[in-house]
Amino acid sequence: MSTGLYGILTQQAIKGNIECMLYYLPVSPYRPAIDPQRRQYQNPEDILAKIGLTSGMTFIDVGCGGGFFAMPAARIVGNTGKVIGFDVNIEGLEALKELAAKEGLYHVDVAAGSAEETVLCEKCADIIFFGLVVVHLQEPVKALVNAGKMLKTGGRAVVFDWKKKLTRQGPPMEQRLSEKQVTGFIEAAGMKPISVGETGPYHYVITAEVLKCS
Repeated sequence: MSTGLYGILTQQAIKGNIECMLYYLPVSPYRPAIDPQRRQYQNPEDILAKIGLTSGMTFIDVGCGGGFFAMPAARIVGNTGKVIGFDVNIEGLEALKELAAKEGLYHVDVAAGSAEETVLCEKCADIIFFGLVVVHLQEPVKALVNAGKMLKTGGRAVVFDWKKKLTRQGPPMEQRLSEKQVTGFIEAAGMKPISVGETGPYHYVITAEVLKCS
């Protein structure tokens, strides 16, 4: 996240009934939901299918931006499911809410907040998705701990990110994390990685679950 700051007051008045919390949130540019160029190397439907998203699930999109993953997720889970997108960027959340309403996807909710400070609900989510966001978190372990609190029993946290190697697409090396670094964060947060795999030439996907109490 970038370093600019602005204050957010608790309210439900920002266009799409966005629930805001009282603290300072960093400002970051958001990525739009509709991006044909990005789709050439990141196909959200394929990625969501790979992580096991199906009809009726509750999907939380951490750092959702304008909804590149949240919108396809909403179509997949359908009206019997739920999608919650949250981000520090109000403009992106407004864009997501507006786009969802245009498609009649009224099971999409949004909330403003940082992953390190936000627990939207207790044991409510089937999948919590961190799409290209972990490297930008100030405290990734704390964010993953919060994710663990929101996961249902048997739910999964998923990290989708750039491989830490030179590729034709993607950010510079200093803005990438290796699979080993991310699994270290996951384990420090009290979760267990259950799969580490590739999705195309540029990205990896790590799936984790909360450790069961013995």
